[in-house]
Amino acid sequence: MDIQQVKQRFSIIGNAPELNRAIDVAVQVAPTDLSVLITGESGVGKESFPQIIHQYSHRKHGPYIAVNCGAIPEGTIDSELFGHEKGSFTGALADRKGYFEVADGGTIFLDEVGELPLATQARLLRVLESGEFIRVGSSKTMKTNVRIVAATNINMMDAVNTNRFREDLYYRLNTVPISVPPLRDRSDDILRLFRKFATDFAEKYRMPVVQLTEDAKTELISYRWPGNIRQLKNIAEQISIIEQQREISSAILRTYLPDASFEKFPAIYSGGHVSSSEHRSFSNEREILYQVLFDMKKDMNDLKVLVNEIMQKNGMDETHFPGKDYKPYAPIYPTEPIQKDSRPVTPNIQDTEEYVEESFSLEEMEKEAIRKALERNGGKRKNAAADLNISERTLYRKIKEYKLD
Repeated sequence: MDIQQVKQRFSIIGNAPELNRAIDVAVQVAPTDLSVLITGESGVGKESFPQIIHQYSHRKHGPYIAVNCGAIPEGTIDSELFGHEKGSFTGALADRKGYFEVADGGTIFLDEVGELPLATQARLLRVLESGEFIRVGSSKTMKTNVRIVAATNINMMDAVNTNRFREDLYYRLNTVPISVPPLRDRSDDILRLFRKFATDFAEKYRMPVVQLTEDAKTELISYRWPGNIRQLKNIAEQISIIEQQREISSAILRTYLPDASFEKFPAIYSGGHVSSSEHRSFSNEREILYQVLFDMKKDMNDLKVLVNEIMQKNGMDETHFPGKDYKPYAPIYPTEPIQKDSRPVTPNIQDTEEYVEESFSLEEMEKEAIRKALERNGGKRKNAAADLNISERTLYRKIKEYKLD
């Protein structure tokens, strides 16, 4: 099967090797009845793959039902999936077929399967093992013949290890895994997708197509896209509607990119706002190191400010501490008890402006990291880019920006 034909049929844009591999696996597994688990971040386009599997299977003339498991309340999800008998609970005024009964002979797509309650997971496992289920409020066992394709954007092994997802169900669903790559790993596809979205919205709203300047294209590619394709499409639509001028510069584009300032140093960007360090996600050890250094520097600056405030509040200066090179904000403690002088003390605040204005410069850190990477690799930019885990295009732009030629 020609992968390009599959892309055209299901409106999939891109030529990234990881994307092509995912499509190829979907086509290859389609003629079988094996369960498939599709993983990938939110917004990467996982919903296209169950349709590919269904359309290229012998079930293509049967029903295809997509169910968002995360959108159904826990109290009603069993009824939605497996049906219920009249009078089985308040509001059950008649018998109702569930999705597994309606999809008999076809395919059912369980999106956000990781959100299923544990009790429902047990019912789903029985369907996978024997094709049997029981309606809510009934004692009669029913049979169904469905192909199950599931998708999730969470780490399923973490969910298994924390007892949020049954291990036996995970392995039954994950008979054939398909991983859909995030948009940041498909840099060559970003401009193609933007052009497609911009053209579609220009036609939809009857206006000229927006065009990106060269610096805007570079900005678009270097951004990390935590929301993936969904976010890119949303931004393309916003720009198409709001901007009066049709040529979009880097400065204009950045106003639509949340946290775009982090792209000055992509190694520490974690893909969005986080409430605590434990919720950050890193793609490699280098990102962890940079984030630790960043946090340590921030903590040190906070400590300097605190010590200086305490000293000023207590009328202290460097004469109260040993060591001629002591700075009032340095976190050094006296070795002898402090004797309060009866004379008025004028606080020494000569370094106040220095510690207030001192801040951690991401640009300086980035410049130094690039310089050292170039030195380690004998000036070979390709190797330095790989060492820094950034694209060659980004490295060239940074070298020019920091005048490191």
